Amino acid sequence: MTPGARVAAAIEVLGDIAEGQAAEQALTRWGRKRRFAGSKDRAAIRDHVFDVLRCRATAAHYGQGDSPRALMIGLLHAQGAPLDTLFDGAGHAPPPLTMQEREFPTEPTHKRVIFNLPDWLVDRFEAALGTQALETALALQERAAVFLRVNLAVTTRAEAQQALQADGVTTAPNPRAASALTVIEGARKVRQARVFLSGEVELQDASSQAVTAGLPAGGRVLDFCAGGGGKTLALAMDRSRKVFAHDIDPARMADLPARAERAGVQITQLPTAEVARHAPFDVVLCDAPCSGSGAWRRAAEAKWLLRPERLVELGEIQDNILSQASEYVSENGILVYATCSVLQEENEERVAAFVACNPAWQVIAQERFDVGAEGDGFFVVQLQRAQQ
Repeated sequence: MTPGARVAAAIEVLGDIAEGQAAEQALTRWGRKRRFAGSKDRAAIRDHVFDVLRCRATAAHYGQGDSPRALMIGLLHAQGAPLDTLFDGAGHAPPPLTMQEREFPTEPTHKRVIFNLPDWLVDRFEAALGTQALETALALQERAAVFLRVNLAVTTRAEAQQALQADGVTTAPNPRAASALTVIEGARKVRQARVFLSGEVELQDASSQAVTAGLPAGGRVLDFCAGGGGKTLALAMDRSRKVFAHDIDPARMADLPARAERAGVQITQLPTAEVARHAPFDVVLCDAPCSGSGAWRRAAEAKWLLRPERLVELGEIQDNILSQASEYVSENGILVYATCSVLQEENEERVAAFVACNPAWQVIAQERFDVGAEGDGFFVVQLQRAQQ
């Protein structure tokens, strides 16, 4: 495919998204209908689509509209791309720009455009992040790096780096966790690398790894909101632990047994009705459902779909999870609450609400991880009952 044809394809996918399809679904469906497109074509189209989603307000500003074509024109103008070459109507390229489309506005001044956030979220960002609000919003407009977790139960970080390099994947140690690597080159070769296929490394954000890396060694540990099991597997690297996994929707954990077998670790899955019978636990981790605002560079459409009422609903879910999970913690155990959110409503406010309703609990550690080159935005707090 020519560069212009890739732009035209991205416009088509953006049209499908505008009609209600999720971005990943729209890209998958496009690919299934266009078997002729090679891996580089698909990657380029994907990059175009997600660049628009991350910077939609900027793209709409320069493109003078929010149609798929306007968004692509606005994005490519902001990136300094050769528009006349990409929009020349040749082959499968989009038609040339009109005179009106060439009348690009001056640089934006509205915060919504600069932050690339819905109006109502700009204030929330500034309240939560203060002087770091703009820096965080700009970081969420960039493509995220690829991060790996080395399975320290079976190899070392240095050995994993060597093996990855042999398969064309260059990495660097990431300071957020002893198991974390940042991929420098060859990100698209990771899934074919020997150490990935053998379970010696897994794809996992470095901040996510830091959440589990900061927990005490050993003991009985419950991942209460396990989802796909990324943090569960990280917990199980410490073979002195007995690790349990639970999720309100067991289907989310469907791949966990195979992943655990590949990683060479033991994990016991618990349906909701069985959690109380296996309690108490020394550590209960609640990686709660949230807005995902700290990871919006990976799922950029979510920031445009989030509504104030949904944020309230998420807060109620988070409060309920904390309340339930606290019942399963041993007398001297630790309750851990984490989100991949940067918003106070999902982080500090939820912890304050829990402690207000449960004064026997106190915060013993709390940390925020910034969005940036080292990882996504995360919040984590450890709570423990006050000693009598």
